[in-house]
Amino acid sequence: MTGILTDIDDTLTTDGRIGANVLEAMQRLRAAGLLVIPVTGRPAGWCDMIARQWPVDAVVGENGAFYFRYDDASRRMIRAFADCDEARALNRTRLQAIAKDVLAEIPGAAISADQGYRECDLAIDYCEDVAALSQDQVGRIVSVFSRHGATAKVSSIHVNGWFGAYDKLTMTKRLLLDQFSLDLNAVPEKFTFAGDSPNDAPMFAFFPNAVGVANLMDHIEGCEALPRWITRAERGAGFVEIAERILAVR
Repeated sequence: MTGILTDIDDTLTTDGRIGANVLEAMQRLRAAGLLVIPVTGRPAGWCDMIARQWPVDAVVGENGAFYFRYDDASRRMIRAFADCDEARALNRTRLQAIAKDVLAEIPGAAISADQGYRECDLAIDYCEDVAALSQDQVGRIVSVFSRHGATAKVSSIHVNGWFGAYDKLTMTKRLLLDQFSLDLNAVPEKFTFAGDSPNDAPMFAFFPNAVGVANLMDHIEGCEALPRWITRAERGAGFVEIAERILAVR
């Protein structure tokens, strides 16, 4: 085993917060010589802090729009984006039109509270800080993105949409090759991926050792690919269960 890749929301967190037990599990995994890399839909602003302050080796953010890695030796943040500055600026303008349509057409939907910290995508909140919308309403949000020609993925809290040919898996492969000289296509079995929602499906499909925390079962109908295993525990406790199993084997 070389490392563990993990979603954040409702995989590491419980009720929106990350527990001390989860941070300790991540630290123990690193101390055992494993790479620990969150792969998340959360924004660039959050990912900068995560790369600097969490017990991780790097982070992939905004569903694959970029990776950040903090080099402790040089005290420098390494940032790599899927798209150039000009393309990102153009896409942000296009996403504003989508946001306007979503808010006009789906009552109760809201722009995510973390949108101001995003570089590349638009996050529509359907249950994090708003009253939970129905699956039909979530589907309508996805349809608005599709109508504009954008990619849309449903997480456990947001519908994230973007323009660009990337996802969590493509950027994870680039990160591992760029920063750790690892060809993920050659060694997928060397990594465990932990996730909880439909936007993790590309990762579930690729990794033979993918694991879903138990609350994945709440979203199973919308998940295009499923992991090999499901934990007994939900959310952060499920991640700790995964970590304990990996550490026991090592």
